[in-house]
Amino acid sequence: MEDVGKEIRSLIEKRNVGAVYEKLVAEVLHDPEVAAFLQQHQGQLTEEEILNSYAKLYEFVQEKEKYRRGEKNQLAPGYKPELVLNHHFIDVSYVATVELLKEQERLAILKRVSMFEMPKNIKYASFDQFQLTPQRAKAIDSALKFVEDYATAPEVFHKGLYLSGSFGVGKSYLLGAIAHELAKHGFATQLVHFPSFALDMKRAIGRGTVAEEIEQAKKVPILMLDDLGADNLSSWIRDEVLGVILQYRMQEELPLFISSNISLNDLEKNYLTTNQKGEEDPLKAKRLMERLRFLTTEVAMIGDNRRNE
Repeated sequence: MEDVGKEIRSLIEKRNVGAVYEKLVAEVLHDPEVAAFLQQHQGQLTEEEILNSYAKLYEFVQEKEKYRRGEKNQLAPGYKPELVLNHHFIDVSYVATVELLKEQERLAILKRVSMFEMPKNIKYASFDQFQLTPQRAKAIDSALKFVEDYATAPEVFHKGLYLSGSFGVGKSYLLGAIAHELAKHGFATQLVHFPSFALDMKRAIGRGTVAEEIEQAKKVPILMLDDLGADNLSSWIRDEVLGVILQYRMQEELPLFISSNISLNDLEKNYLTTNQKGEEDPLKAKRLMERLRFLTTEVAMIGDNRRNE
């Protein structure tokens, strides 16, 4: 290596370059990683080739120091510079760090969980943060079993869950935890606050986007409807929106999850049968219930209201 350095200095002198440049070259060549790289490839590089690659060696030393210090003005933030041999010339390769790969995976997971009018914390929900109580045990076990079964055989139909229970027992959070766990396995989920979705669908009439928005809800791989039964349902939302979505998902055997403050039986009697005008249509309610019972299994969640804790 010392001989290589001498030869390079000799070339520098012959080319009449300045003392400052010579000093910079010497500093770069004395970098331990540069010296080790040149030693490793001593038989593959001539002195001239090393000198012609000086700009890359200088880039490597500078970017390595920026990386070590965590400076923001790196050429490739999050990537560690490494020296490589490229057709008898030295080049710099930027390799993703473990931290960057973890962050990219975290963002990819979050991207697979889309939400409509859901609390922000639901997107980051996880089973690890879900407090296990005897009253919640069945719901959590059922949720974990679904994730395991679906991840093992996504091409097979798997019933989702109808989570019923009073306010604040963790139904929405559990939906988020399921979605987050499914996202880790590469599956996309859409969580929708149903009362807000119903209101938005009425606005979509004016926007001319009703069909498009229904299509999205119909065809998303895994759909989760949160807080079903909390609003006053119109016949149009029941029949032309909810009914259409449920019919398609039943035909295509696409998983559905629902959370509600009322049981399935009460959903039929108090929500689906009578519309917001007080008009009753028990036959249409029964048709919807057939689809709901085909797509979901009811699991009751019991516990204290944790929203104000």
